[in-house]
Amino acid sequence: MDIEKLFANREADEEKLLAFGFVENDDRYTYSAEILKGQFETQISVLKNGKIIADVVDASNNEIYVPFKIAGASGPFVGAVRAECEELLTTIARQCFYLDVFKSSQAREIIRYAKDRYGSDLEFLWPKSPRNAILRRGDNAKWYAALLTLPRHKIGLAGDEMVEIIDLRIDPLIIDATVDGKKYFPGYHMNKRNWFTICLDGSVPASEIFGWIDASYGLARKS
Repeated sequence: MDIEKLFANREADEEKLLAFGFVENDDRYTYSAEILKGQFETQISVLKNGKIIADVVDASNNEIYVPFKIAGASGPFVGAVRAECEELLTTIARQCFYLDVFKSSQAREIIRYAKDRYGSDLEFLWPKSPRNAILRRGDNAKWYAALLTLPRHKIGLAGDEMVEIIDLRIDPLIIDATVDGKKYFPGYHMNKRNWFTICLDGSVPASEIFGWIDASYGLARKS
């Protein structure tokens, strides 16, 4: 079980940890639960530095169940222990942590703006592309934005550095006058007559992006 991978790009929500049953202890939050009908106890620690620690204790002798920690250990019994632990950890990751994928200051501003203005939360729809997400209207479920992480050259910029972008809807009547290959790009993985792309590297001011978001939100209602 790859705990680091399970909690990758996730940040703990203190209130949700406490509501779930975690207890705050100095530098960590701790939680324990019985598994396999009380034969074992899972002990989970969420350190305030972001590290997650999971141990399994044998209830019969109150000692650490070592096979759980050994990657090569196999068999139906240790498999059952791991399966129940993984189910619990997956539940904790989903209920007590939030995804923190987008790191640029503009991406974070956009996420806050969409939440405050439209009540929209990012939706991560593609397990194989965990660094891509969409925003949709609440009334008709239409997408009005997509936030993606990709190499610069994918949108026509020089280099292979990873950048964050936003795809937005646009009126086809103004797209030719807007897309310039410098600040505004053809919609990445979208219909290029109805969508365009902005690189979230500061080349377009946040206030300007907010205006485009508002326009895209309105176009999603009409589509």
